[in-house]
Amino acid sequence: MTVILLFLPLFAALVLLFFKGNSVKNLALFFALAELVVAAIIISGFHADATYQYVVDYPWIADFGIHFKAGIDGISLITVILTTILVPLIILSTFKHKYSNPAAFYALILFMQTGLLLVFTAMDAFLFYVGWEVALIPIYFICALWGGENRVKVTIKFFIYTFAGSLFMLLGIIYLHLQTPDKSFDIQSIYNLSLDSYHQGWIFWAFFIAFAIKMPIFPFHTWQPDTYTTAPTGGTMMLSGIMLKMGIYGVIRWLIPVAPLGFVHWQSTAIILSIIGIVYASLIAFNQKDGKRLIAYSSIAHVGLISAGIFAWNIQGMQGAIIQMLSHGINVIGLFFVIDIISRRINTRDISLMGGIAKSAPFLAASFIIIIMGTVALPLTNGFIGEFLLMNGIFQYNIWLVAIAGLTIIFGAVYMLRMYKQVMQGEANSLTSSFVDVSGSEKLFLITICALVIMIGVYPQPLQHLSEASVTNLIEQVNQKLISAK
Repeated sequence: MTVILLFLPLFAALVLLFFKGNSVKNLALFFALAELVVAAIIISGFHADATYQYVVDYPWIADFGIHFKAGIDGISLITVILTTILVPLIILSTFKHKYSNPAAFYALILFMQTGLLLVFTAMDAFLFYVGWEVALIPIYFICALWGGENRVKVTIKFFIYTFAGSLFMLLGIIYLHLQTPDKSFDIQSIYNLSLDSYHQGWIFWAFFIAFAIKMPIFPFHTWQPDTYTTAPTGGTMMLSGIMLKMGIYGVIRWLIPVAPLGFVHWQSTAIILSIIGIVYASLIAFNQKDGKRLIAYSSIAHVGLISAGIFAWNIQGMQGAIIQMLSHGINVIGLFFVIDIISRRINTRDISLMGGIAKSAPFLAASFIIIIMGTVALPLTNGFIGEFLLMNGIFQYNIWLVAIAGLTIIFGAVYMLRMYKQVMQGEANSLTSSFVDVSGSEKLFLITICALVIMIGVYPQPLQHLSEASVTNLIEQVNQKLISAK
């Protein structure tokens, strides 16, 4: 099942290249839904314990100790659910767009899905790195070929940032490989290494820079607002909804367990950088006129809270981070979709030029407020349980830091509700007076997103249950390493 999960999107991408016209997007959606069915089969047979399941292990480049080894535990399963749910929704969101060479556009999205799933299931460090780079290539072309103004300049900056970070990680992976007794890239062999605190400190930074750029964490974030704003909306959704989770997942799976002594030494630095990002991005979001750019800064703030919860390193913070990865992905693609609908109808993303849309588009207005409620963590929405656990985890680490981190909820509520008021309420103007409400694929997308916001908010327990044993086991393993090192 893991092989099918990983290679079905790649097969689909190749098939799409032989089709033209409207049939391409329908076929892309069919394959994305087929991938969701594969994930559903995996979930139905998954046992919520701490073991890896559906493991595949084939010698790949045997002379260098490289195996195609992948599997799924409770932590990676949540990211698989995230990817396989969001990709068909992202494809659906593009149905009202017309792209030059649609076969290439949708093939790149599905090719990127393979890279993302390789990252989330890899049990071999070299395979993890391959997936990391495979996911970067298609999003580069999506942004460069179908992006907006200054797309080449912005995309090159994005590529340089992320590729440079990847090189640091590659150096760290090669060093770890050389330290293993059997010269292996296997995750367990790397976990079993007993490096001193000095070398673990360097390993920590080699991985942290790569992951911090991808999330992004302050001050590694400067590529993000421009890229999110310039990319086509489908590309922005792939970046914000799924791709940034690669960095979060990398911290959980490859950074802290591999370099626990380095983590302990730099823990407070990582948390402080994360919290600075929360406040910094929130303050900048207040002053944004471009709706897409406002959501981009909002995403930095929310990811900063997730990062701080992980580095607090306790069960509450980790569980909150994992469920919030899923919730953030759902909410952020919903927000970008609403802004995309509005900008296509009135040819601007300037919030100050909007107003009164709710009168002529009540379904869109109702959907928008539900998504915003999830984003600002209203109880009984998907954002609440994740942010509650994250705040709990940071509180256990430091009460003063949680007071500052909590500003993301207060600030987020202010600028999000202010945006809703400016866009949806008040008097209509010449741009919005003839606004047409959503229909067809747009309505189906919003219904699905709103249903997920409410369902996860009302009953998050199944998701928590899937990851709980793996989270507990990982924390215990790392803590045991730290005790043994004393």
